[in-house]
Formats: sequence, structure tokens, C-alpha cells
Amino acid sequence: MFQRFYPYAYGESVFAIDYEKLYDKGYRGIIFDIDNTLVHHGDDSTKEIDDLFRRIQGIGFKTLLLTNNEEKRVLRFLKNIDSLYICDAGKPDPAGYLKAVTMLKMKKEEVVFVGDQVFTDILGANRCGMASILVKFIRLKSETRIGKRRQLERLILMFYRRNKKYRNRLGDVFKKEGDENAVE
Repeated sequence: MFQRFYPYAYGESVFAIDYEKLYDKGYRGIIFDIDNTLVHHGDDSTKEIDDLFRRIQGIGFKTLLLTNNEEKRVLRFLKNIDSLYICDAGKPDPAGYLKAVTMLKMKKEEVVFVGDQVFTDILGANRCGMASILVKFIRLKSETRIGKRRQLERLILMFYRRNKKYRNRLGDVFKKEGDENAVE
């Protein structure tokens, strides 16, 4: 019932992912969501994120940002990052994901999507047959309330953790020293 919302892998953050392992598995493109995946909602990129993109691209990956944000916000985020992007993507509609694959000049089997929401990011990737990694959403310490959608996500992820068939479909893609960052 909830399988359409299940990610291929689930980890603590974009920094817990072992991108070399993904590359070794044959992935050549990474599509990222921005808000609450790479930075807190609405924030500019950070030095750590800028460095992460340089490192990922240094491995040989092509990157693309797929977001429902407007272009002005995306361009502000990309100030120090060289990456393709699609704004106003209409996620979870598969059309944006498939357009991203075309822009990357790859097959969807060579691309992995990384995002923080099961109802948009993961559902969209699953609907077009693309591998996905869900990361915990970035939340400020001062944010004590979470919305109804996040509460529903918790329920879905409870079932996901219990379903071994759908967990870790990418295999081991998290850093060794960060194994505690992989969410089982």
C-alpha cells in the first residue's frame, strides 16, 4: 500500500552518502532537491554544500537540482555551484524527473534522486522508475512543530523499516564511519 512512497535507501543527510560507492555501482547523475535536503528551507547554499558539489563533480557525477521553487531562489542558491537545474518542476509529476534525465544526457538507470519528502521527492522518482535516497529533513532546533504531512511520513517510514524487501535496494551506499547515519 505504501510502497510507492518507499525510497531505495534512507540516510541521515546528504553528507552520510558515500558518493564513490554510488559511482562504483554505475550511477553517473545525481538529482537533488534543495529545501530541507541540502539546506534549511529558503537558505542560501553553505560552504559545506558548495564543497560537497565540487567533490561529487570531481568524482565524475553530473548534478541537477530539481525543485518546485522559482528560478530566482534557485539562482541565489547556485551562486557558488555549477549545476544544471529545473525550477517550478511540479514534483511529484514524473515529467520533471524525466526532463532532468534528458538534460543530464543519461538513462534513468544511471541517475539517483536525493530528497527529503516522501510525498513529492520519492513518489516522483518512484513514479518514473528512478532510484532514490531519502534523507532526514533539515530542521532548526527552534522548530518544535512538524506538519501533518511530516507526521504521515513518519507512519510510512515505520512500515518501510519493517519491510526488508524495499529497504536498502541500493545496497551499501553510506559512509563507513557514518553507518549510524543510515536509517534502518
